[in-house]
Amino acid sequence: APCRSVLTVACEQTEVLLFDPISSKHIKTLSEAHEDCVNNIRFLDNRLFATCSDDTTIALWDLRKLNTKVCTLHGHTSWVKNIEYDTNTRLLVTSGFDGNVIIWDTNRCTEDGCPHKKFFHTRFLMRMRLTPDCSKMLISTSSGYLLILHDLDLNKSLEVGSYPILRARRTTSSSDITSSGSSGPRAVGSPCHQNDSGALSEKHLSRSSQREGGSPRNSLEVLTPEVPGERDRGNCITSLQLHPKGWATLLRCSSNTDDQEWTCVYEFQEGAPVRPVSPRCSLRLTHCIEEANVGRGYIKELCFSPDGRMISSPHGFGIRLLGFDAQCRELVDCLPREASPLREIRSLYSHNDVVLTTKFSPTHCQIASGCLSGRVSLYQPKF
Repeated sequence: APCRSVLTVACEQTEVLLFDPISSKHIKTLSEAHEDCVNNIRFLDNRLFATCSDDTTIALWDLRKLNTKVCTLHGHTSWVKNIEYDTNTRLLVTSGFDGNVIIWDTNRCTEDGCPHKKFFHTRFLMRMRLTPDCSKMLISTSSGYLLILHDLDLNKSLEVGSYPILRARRTTSSSDITSSGSSGPRAVGSPCHQNDSGALSEKHLSRSSQREGGSPRNSLEVLTPEVPGERDRGNCITSLQLHPKGWATLLRCSSNTDDQEWTCVYEFQEGAPVRPVSPRCSLRLTHCIEEANVGRGYIKELCFSPDGRMISSPHGFGIRLLGFDAQCRELVDCLPREASPLREIRSLYSHNDVVLTTKFSPTHCQIASGCLSGRVSLYQPKF
């Protein structure tokens, strides 16, 4: 929770666990929070939080009354994997393996749910994030593409062809972007080759209508992020996080043969291309490191520290604390000319199974990690 009073844990077997992170004591178990695996938890404020599940629903909960849900939200048709929240508009944003990004109006929430609408659709959707100022939406896919919606307007649903397409850094296939049909996601850990038949047509690209120094509302940029050691298309972007100050995005990528994993940091580059005819690229690879190839097929969720100076990354049966340099300086103070290795600051191993997730406390020097067998570990430094 933002106030650090509660640590919530999403579990594979329908449960949500609540702990006191200061005393490490177990507070409560929501034994039937959902009817299938719980995938993600997001606090909307200090008391209200949302959970999402493979049962295709989202549930809202109040810490003051955990015996019953505030409400259950129905709208997705497949596993729901991600929850974001715009604190300015009080709009909840969710994404799932049905390829849909759905907007929920929590201002008009009742026991029967919230008004909602489909905002965006793309094939092979894995993760979706909003930048801290909610000016951009980033979407990663199991086919290796990263989509960026610029100058975001959540009040406007995007239909096929209703958004400008910006020139991407690499040529991509329009068949993999928003379409009227839906296709299930590729399994994580399986080869992710695409059956591409052509590039984005010049007709689509001519609709870019870029304005000087910026982009039209909800303009779409399609990128194939550079991943060290894997130059072929087909990388699977399994985890997607954003720098707390909105300076960069953090990706966990696996190769198309699932024999390598990488953690990569990409700096945001704002503004229009240097030349109107040059490809646009809003991201630049600045740092990367190869990860342990352990627990194939499982997604490992990594994170930035609250100040953005460190990264906590699942690494085999533990976690690694990574910095941009040995002094853990700010990213903007140590930007390299070419992509440089992330520095390993410390490794922490306390699990007997593959670590799948890790999270910094938003207010204190504390890190939590969770492994496949269900163990949750808390770490804090000795001063």
